[in-house]
Amino acid sequence: MKKLLMFLFFANGLIQAQQNSINFQELNKGSASNMEINYRIEKVKFNSKGITVVGNLFIPENANRRLPAVVIIGPVAYVKEQSPLQYATRLAKAGFVALIFDPRYHGESGGEPRRFESGKAKVEDISSAIEFLSKHDMVEANHIYALGVCQGSNWMIEETTKNSKIKALAVVAAHYLTKETVDMYNGGSDKTQDRINRANHSLQKFKESGEVVYIPIVSESDPTSLLLPKPIYQWYIRWADRGLFWNFHGLWENRITQMSEEELWSYRVDQTVKNLYTPTLVIHADNAATGKDIPRKIYDLIPAKDKKLIWLGDKVQFQFYEDPITIDTSISHIIQWFNQR
Repeated sequence: MKKLLMFLFFANGLIQAQQNSINFQELNKGSASNMEINYRIEKVKFNSKGITVVGNLFIPENANRRLPAVVIIGPVAYVKEQSPLQYATRLAKAGFVALIFDPRYHGESGGEPRRFESGKAKVEDISSAIEFLSKHDMVEANHIYALGVCQGSNWMIEETTKNSKIKALAVVAAHYLTKETVDMYNGGSDKTQDRINRANHSLQKFKESGEVVYIPIVSESDPTSLLLPKPIYQWYIRWADRGLFWNFHGLWENRITQMSEEELWSYRVDQTVKNLYTPTLVIHADNAATGKDIPRKIYDLIPAKDKKLIWLGDKVQFQFYEDPITIDTSISHIIQWFNQR
């Protein structure tokens, strides 16, 4: 009798589980029929100074005419699957062709040495990306826009000062490379200079022997790592995971060539921005990169008559990378900015 009761209990549970499974499948089926992605993705390749750059192009579905386009780049040593992806999908849903790509030396793109972080190369890549977009049969060449996230804002600002094909610029949570910023992140001017000296030594070694010295981008224990604050480590380290369940993270690696630091820490966007006359939207927050004061100083230096500053309260940097509410808020301002220009 006891065995019979146990069997009936098990059988009833199995039947209930099957019913739940059927109901769940039906529910999913119904939900899926109401879901619309509204864009398609093309894997694209273009040439940048003789090196193949690989990207993803997001194109709104059912478009029967040429559309405005946006080229997007992200934080230091980024790959396209990080924050640029979050902005590209939203812009595509709003009717823009959106291009994200792995810069030279990173991710799926070509170039040696691997993980060489060069602002000069990124500016050239942006220029090549805009040239690629201007010739694409789905792009309205007179309506190409630029979006920089975090440190990518520096390189997008520089290219915008030189490229008349960019009709408007938006920068989000920019990590502005000024001497004040650099010394703040590195722990003082002496430590910044130490990093530059080590980078020059590594560069010389590379020129003489081809040997490449690497440092971590983030680390809990290595003082030579590029980005020292613990919250930055906590966000980035997840992207180093590999395997079946994390392949959607792209090819981010927790390393960078040490010689990258010479160019990186010597750059001064506060000088570049003085030549920025293109319509410019700046989005920032209290706890985003470079804090409360530096972004406002940079904004004041922009000579463009058509410019706007949007301040999103006390948001933190990483919310601009992955928090849907913060990104949606930013995107709403970006879409309006681009559509009006």
